[in-house]
Amino acid sequence: MTFLPDLLTPGLIVFALGVTLLAGVVKGAVGFAMPLIMISGMGILLDPKLVVAGIILPIVVSNALQVARCGWEEAKAAVRDYWVYTLIVCVMILLSAQLVTVIPDNVMYLVLGVPVTLLCAIQLAGLKLSIPEDRRPVASVVAGFLSGLLGGLAGTWGPTTVLYLVAIDTPKARQIVVQGVIYGLGSVMLLAGHLKSGVMNGETVWFSAFLLLPALVGMWLGFKLHDRIDQATFRKATLAVLLIAGLNLIRRGLMG
Repeated sequence: MTFLPDLLTPGLIVFALGVTLLAGVVKGAVGFAMPLIMISGMGILLDPKLVVAGIILPIVVSNALQVARCGWEEAKAAVRDYWVYTLIVCVMILLSAQLVTVIPDNVMYLVLGVPVTLLCAIQLAGLKLSIPEDRRPVASVVAGFLSGLLGGLAGTWGPTTVLYLVAIDTPKARQIVVQGVIYGLGSVMLLAGHLKSGVMNGETVWFSAFLLLPALVGMWLGFKLHDRIDQATFRKATLAVLLIAGLNLIRRGLMG
């Protein structure tokens, strides 16, 4: 059995803890971006496959808490109303997670960096898609496929889910519940997928478990900040930092 000192140097452990704490603060304050920050932040110095393993338990636990806060009756209603999208996301996460172990490291940097960069740029630009009523059944399939593919490979399917829900005019209050369900079920599929792929194993599980504490402490601090900061400004600043981090991952992927 391998423990953290065998996987990482003390300096890298501290670095990973700091990134995860920041990710938790942002999620607690604005309700999104934990996987994005952990992927783009830790990916600067850590092996990309180890990073994917590291985010799994923190997002499983944080999303379970989000679903619980929504209420189980609301959660069941969300599954009933958005079952096609949710099912496709979960299946694609499970399937695409198996590709992580066969992708070279430089390609993994691109797989992590390109979605982070594009999704942050789209949100910073304020682009709002609108899907007509008659095209929404097809859109749910396409969006679910894309979200699940990114979820299995890069561990992040939140931004594409938000863009999809906004595009079909989902009311804001309803979005919170639906997101909680999709993130919660998707994170369980991510765990199952990477138990199968071997990314989550007897060694990397300790790294992921170690990141649970800073993630939850960060969320608690973020909840405290929620009512004290300008949400729009904080959100844009977070996205700008993620955009830079995503570009750096792309640079590493292209330079090999």
